[in-house]
Order: sequence, then structure tokens, then C-alpha cells
Amino acid sequence: MSGERPKARTIMLQGTASDVGKSIVTTALCRILKQDGWKVAPYKSQNMALNSYVTMDGKEIGRAQGVQAEACEIPATTDMNPILIKPMKEMNAQIVVHGKPYTQLSARDYRSEFLPFAKTTVVDALERLRAEYEVVVIEGAGSPAEINLKQNDIVNMNLAQWAEAPVLLVADIDRGGVFASLVGTLELLEPHERERVKGFIINKFRGDLSLLQPGLDWLEERTGIPVVGVLPYLQNIEIEQEDSVVLDAYKGKALGDNEAYELDIAIIRYPRISNFTDIDALVAEPDVRVRYVQSLAELGTPDSIILPGTKNTMEDLRFLRESGLADAILSFARAERTDGSSSCKIVGICGGYQMLGEHLLDPYGVEGEAGSELPGLGLLPLQTTFYAEKKTERVQGVVDCSHPLWSHGNGTPIAGYEIHMGQTVRLDEKQEAVYSLFQMSDHESEGLASANGQVWGTYLHGIFHNDNFRRQWLNQIRTHRGLKPIEEIIPFADRQQMAFDRLAEETRKSINITLIYEIAGLPVPAAK
Repeated sequence: MSGERPKARTIMLQGTASDVGKSIVTTALCRILKQDGWKVAPYKSQNMALNSYVTMDGKEIGRAQGVQAEACEIPATTDMNPILIKPMKEMNAQIVVHGKPYTQLSARDYRSEFLPFAKTTVVDALERLRAEYEVVVIEGAGSPAEINLKQNDIVNMNLAQWAEAPVLLVADIDRGGVFASLVGTLELLEPHERERVKGFIINKFRGDLSLLQPGLDWLEERTGIPVVGVLPYLQNIEIEQEDSVVLDAYKGKALGDNEAYELDIAIIRYPRISNFTDIDALVAEPDVRVRYVQSLAELGTPDSIILPGTKNTMEDLRFLRESGLADAILSFARAERTDGSSSCKIVGICGGYQMLGEHLLDPYGVEGEAGSELPGLGLLPLQTTFYAEKKTERVQGVVDCSHPLWSHGNGTPIAGYEIHMGQTVRLDEKQEAVYSLFQMSDHESEGLASANGQVWGTYLHGIFHNDNFRRQWLNQIRTHRGLKPIEEIIPFADRQQMAFDRLAEETRKSINITLIYEIAGLPVPAAK
């Protein structure tokens, strides 16, 4: 048809292994193309992640693709990640298709029953993006050289062929063996797959580039493929990460670079932690130190303990009890600090909120054995029942709480998203003086605070991304510590946009952007 928009150009980032930095490099390239004036979108056909993102129409996709869409300054849609795999228990995962739960399958059944029919889903989504945008930046998963997985591949080289995409192969030099990783990956590819690899990107480099140059020269001579960039090891770039494996780097350490902190906040890192990016906005605050803790020895005496989201509330609650953290949390909730200041604030978000209640019921086997029950921590008069239907929704409202600790913030706007399979009800027969926290736009109340206001929970992911609410809550803690409140509000969304720009700037310094444009078949932008 005359005047029909040509299909978008594509370029694909694949890796020599998982966690080599494909997601962050994809984000950087998305931002660079956006800065250069292109209408660009991200795409990952199949993603395995517990840290998810809710689109504006209430659908669930991988967090990385949501963040990449923000880097492109476009709304995220399920076409950007049509298949999401969310591990639930050993060898079992929830399969989310176009943002809605489809089924639960073992790894074996997923490969035999689902993947043979998945091509249509991923290709159709990609084609819709290619019809709407000018460039689509595609992210692979794991490695294209995983021989045991290649037969039904829908996320690496088969996808590159369907997408007509040249491939940039990303390797992590920080973990060692970078040249062996790159050459070995090529050796395990079929000839037609090797032909798709048009460039190498070496990621997480520390040191003197001149000392690396002989290796780069050898690599290009050995393979005939150019090194299009050597990216530095970037720290504290403040861009949301998707995989909780990134938290391993912070074991026993505080997040961020704030050495002059006054408030110490401990985040419980249970085995199935999800949506841990809820905490990112706290890391950016100048008076806060944030620590992830996995053991009783790491807990210390923080000013607040946050129980974040989890993909399996009951299993992670068992972890709390087995590790001794449950008893410690209860002690912190009921006792004053050793310095005589107010008791530690306990916060539960989503699955953490469910844990704060009295009972957890699983009549249909959503999280474990059908009919199983588990007592909660008993800090709030709540009961949660798990159902197969998942709620995914973006929501907004205001603070509306009659407790004196909270009432000064009444009317403060809040927004976030819900993503859970449990329904939580208040146990009125307990007749406790507890307080609802928020009134939502549908006039329903949400969240609950204890009688003393020190323990509270909510289903709202992203609650701390609300700038005024976040600072009001931190100032509650400061006041009870005898510290002067801080009036300055730090807009977290602005920090995120600055982080995207910083990432793009650092990446431009380290890659041959002209060559990447040529590889993608795009006209080279004029020098600025």
C-alpha cells in the first residue's frame, strides 16, 4: 500500500551468559537512539524474572522492559515482553502471556508443551512493534550457545532470524575469561548464526584500556568481528535492576554511596524476593542507609525493617521463622531501641503485608499444598487467602489516616501498582484500634497501620516512589529519633531521567556509535 510505514529496523543484544549486562546495555542503546531522534522501543520475547512491571492497562511484564520503555519515553506494553516466566517453587513457574497468568508449568513441561506453540505469540508482538516504531532494540536471554535449549529457542538466534536482526554479543570482563567466553560462544553457534554476530561489546571493564588493546586486536583478527565497545564498570547509576542476583554484590554492604546517613533501614532479603525496586527511592535519600539482610547476624538495630514483596509468601515466611528473623522482627515491633528512642518501624509491602497478618490460607494450592495454612506474624489483624486469579492494576489515591502519627499527611497524593494473588481482609473480631492508611480513587480504603502507628503495610508497590509521602514517612522516623525533619523533596522521577542520560553519556564515550548505526542499517546521525 502506498505510503505504508516501512518496518522498523532491529538490532539485538545477546550475551555469553546470564547477568553480563544485556539489560543495561539495551537500556543505554534505547536512550541513545531516543536522544538521536528515533522512535524506538525495547523488546524481549521471553523473560524470566520475579521483579515485574505493571503497564498502564494493568498488565504484567518484565521490569527491565518497563524501564527500557521509560528510557525511550514511551508507555510500556505487553508487546515489549509477551512471555514472562515467574518462578514460584522448585522446578515450577507461573507463565504470564501478554500480561495475564496463563498456567503453571514445570521447566520440562514448559519446553515440551508450551514452547512449540510460542513462536506465533512472540513474532506477532514483534511485528506490531515494528509497524509502530522506527527501531526496535531486542534483548536476548542467557546465552545463544546453550546447546540443550536451542531446539525450541524463541529468545536468541531463532528470534534474531525472525526479526531480521544483526546481533551484538555482550560479555562481562569482570567475571574473567572474556575472550574465551566470546570465542567459545561463537564456536558453539551454527555457521548461519555466527554470520548474524556483527560486533562484540565487552562490559564492566576496570583499568587501563591500553593494557586490554592487544587482546582486542587478537579477538578481531581471530574472529573477523569488530569490538564495537568496551564499557566501564559503572557504579551507582540509579537505574532499576530486574534480577535479584544484583543484590549479591551488596551482601553485608549498604546500597548507594551515602556515608553521612542518619537513618538505617534494613530490607529483608528472603529467597523469593520480588519487586525489590520498591526500595530504590529510599536509596537515593541523603539521610538514609539501606541494607539488605538475610540473617539474624546482619540485622543489627535499624530504624526500620521493611518486608518487601515475594513470589511465595508462605515459603518466605517459613524462611523468616527458620532463620530467626521472625522472632527478631516481633521483638523490634514490641520493644524500644536500646538508646531509648521509639520502637522500630515495621513495614510490609504486598507479600510482606500479608506476612504481617494473623493467618495465611491456601485452599487451592496456589503457593503450596492445597488446604495448607500458616500463622502470620500477628502484627496486624488481617487474614489472607490465596486464589488463582491475580490482581494487576495501577492505582492512585491519597493518605487518609486518623492516627496522629499519620494524620498530618492526610491528602498527600499516592500512586503505585498492585500485583498479587492473595485477598486480604481485616479481622474485625480482634477489635483492635488499627487505622486504614489510604483512600483510593474508587473510594475504597487500602493499607493498615497498627494501634501505635509503628507497624504498617500496603499492597501498593512503588509506594516509596511518591516523593512527598516518602519524605513524610522518613521525617516520622527522624522526629522519633530526635532529629530535625528534612524539608527538601527529592523528585525520584527526575533522578531516573538523569540516570538514563548519564548511562547514555557514559556509553557513548565507550562505543563506536557510528558502527552500531551501520550494523543496524540506520543512517549515521550528523555530529553534534
